[in-house]
Amino acid sequence: MKKLWNHYSYAIILILLGISFAIILSFRQESIEHNHYLKVTVSEGDSLWKISQQYSGQHSLSNEEFVNWVEKNNENIGEQIYPGEEIMIPVRHSATKDLAGAPEE
Repeated sequence: MKKLWNHYSYAIILILLGISFAIILSFRQESIEHNHYLKVTVSEGDSLWKISQQYSGQHSLSNEEFVNWVEKNNENIGEQIYPGEEIMIPVRHSATKDLAGAPEE
């Protein structure tokens, strides 16, 4: 067993570190995505670009990145949106608290 450890200790350590890092990142990514969105109802005359500009102070994406995120993360949303549709948009976590009337952290 000692020979095995001596020959493969670096590989074993790297594999364990890689697995640990992947697990930590997966939990972190899940919590980030879960806490950083807001559901909005589309109004008459709205477009994804207009919504991006309306919420520009609450996200750090360019308008193009915002539109791409919304199209990718909302089912059945294409380039066209319609009044009454509910869509999820990316916003900062503190922005969702501000919009809900809760005090900022």
